[in-house]
Amino acid sequence: MSLSDPIGDMLTRIRNAGRAKHESCVIPGSKIKRSILELLKEEGFINGYEPVTNGSFEDFKVALKYDVTKKPVIRELVRVSKPGRRVYMKSEEIRPYKNNMGTMILSTSKGVMTGKKARKLRVGGEVICKLS
Repeated sequence: MSLSDPIGDMLTRIRNAGRAKHESCVIPGSKIKRSILELLKEEGFINGYEPVTNGSFEDFKVALKYDVTKKPVIRELVRVSKPGRRVYMKSEEIRPYKNNMGTMILSTSKGVMTGKKARKLRVGGEVICKLS
């Protein structure tokens, strides 16, 4: 099966698994997905992830995180830049998302990073997603 937007598929799998109250979900692997999952782990949106071999391919098993009332920590997960419409931001245009309660993930020339870090390093890039 061919996907036109593998990152959008990953975000949808995480969003759907959270709404269905699953403990984890499995995502087909790639390097950019690994960096996005690493950022989600560092920012505290997921408990973690581990690589799982699927034949000759590598998948990721993502452990989702819930608060004390059993609601998912990821309340909103929005794909911004899509294959049909790429969205780029200069470093000066990057603003705090949801009064610093949310996170913006960007793909820059220095790698995948949060909006806060990109602004600090004064690099712009493609806005992958926003989450809170």
